[in-house]
Amino acid sequence: MTGRRRWSTDEILDTATDLLRTSDAESFSVRKLAAALGTDPSSLYRHFRNKTELLRAVADRILLAAMDGYRPEGDWKQRITALGLRLHEAFGEQPQLATVWGRYASGGTGSRLVMEELLQALRASGLPDEQVPVRYHRIVILLAALIASEAGIGTITAEEYEQGLEQFRVAVLGADPERFPALAFFARDVRPLGADRRAAFEEILAAHLDQLEAQIP
Repeated sequence: MTGRRRWSTDEILDTATDLLRTSDAESFSVRKLAAALGTDPSSLYRHFRNKTELLRAVADRILLAAMDGYRPEGDWKQRITALGLRLHEAFGEQPQLATVWGRYASGGTGSRLVMEELLQALRASGLPDEQVPVRYHRIVILLAALIASEAGIGTITAEEYEQGLEQFRVAVLGADPERFPALAFFARDVRPLGADRRAAFEEILAAHLDQLEAQIP
């Protein structure tokens, strides 16, 4: 009798990544993953103790991919900006996984590479060492929030986007000027949430780094 196939860790993570491209972390389960692999859930627990550990491993693979070939260049602000854009691009290609990273984080090699580069860049900024961990934490929260928020836009269908765009136009252009005077005044210039998101990402990150630079002794 032929035994059940044993899946490698990489094969398990490949399949989990594929499932997470079309579903969120809440609906994802080890049972669904096992069914996709044609195996029993118990066989997967030899690789990962629980769902959370598995999701963290998936997120870490995205971080590893983002850091592949990365070389620090420029001053500390340029380094952090380049790193942020790499993360933005990596998760932009797999938006559902951005929320996995934001919620479950990661403790693997990919995570350590990101942490190391951010900490080194902040130390190169001239910040006192005691302030570096706090500033690192603020930047990571900002990056995770911006990338995860963009994931919501990236996962909707073209039809859903058009419906949302039409609702936006009705809400903005049809605003009662007596009740919503500012909205009526700026109606033709206000952009929907999905517009120019990369530019907004860069601008928000740049503003944060400029503010930080102003506080360096």
